[in-house]
Amino acid sequence: MSDFSSPFLRLREKKRECQIVAVKNYPENLKKIDNPPLRLFIKGVIKPSDKKALAVVGSRRMSRYGEKVTQKLVAALVKEKITIVSGLARGIDTIAHQTALKAGGRTIAVLGSGLENIYPPENKKLAEEIIKGHGAVVSEFPPGQTAVAENFPIRNRIIAGLSLGVLVIEGAIKSGSLITARWAAEQGREVFAVPGPIDAVGSQAPLFLIKQGAKAVETVEDILEELNFS
Repeated sequence: MSDFSSPFLRLREKKRECQIVAVKNYPENLKKIDNPPLRLFIKGVIKPSDKKALAVVGSRRMSRYGEKVTQKLVAALVKEKITIVSGLARGIDTIAHQTALKAGGRTIAVLGSGLENIYPPENKKLAEEIIKGHGAVVSEFPPGQTAVAENFPIRNRIIAGLSLGVLVIEGAIKSGSLITARWAAEQGREVFAVPGPIDAVGSQAPLFLIKQGAKAVETVEDILEELNFS
């Protein structure tokens, strides 16, 4: 407990709002994964309606195609009152969060660092916008934890766990998006992928997933039907 309590007390001293929830108080979707983390740090609010959530993930080095597809699909998902979950990373994650906010929807950002160390730093303002009333920023790491490479695959497990399914927009064959998709599949969640140009690096992960049985997505209806929301 000491690893968690000290940084949390520092947060309180700085008059920041943060709550720690134990497993029994977790968001409903996250309770159902195997071996959920013992504690989750949250800034903002996770509502019961956030059970209707979809993770949207993809490349940090997104293409213009990936950006446009993310904007189109996320805006349509928000119209259906679906909460968008992503990792606050550069690229597709950032566009997913921004589009959800612009469309008046809810979004949850899952960090690979502690709540005191927003990563990447340029997304600190975006995190603050999410916290203000449009969702939540969450982490299983103590608030003072810095972002290190080994945290991100762990973070991806929470992204998948908070969601009913994962939509992979773009990604290379060794991308973190595939890790998130694997976590989703192992927990019995749906996996969706957007087909792209066959010669594009960003199409490698989606095309691989489609070959493995992921649902190919051309329109939002492909997602809604699979999740029985249509």
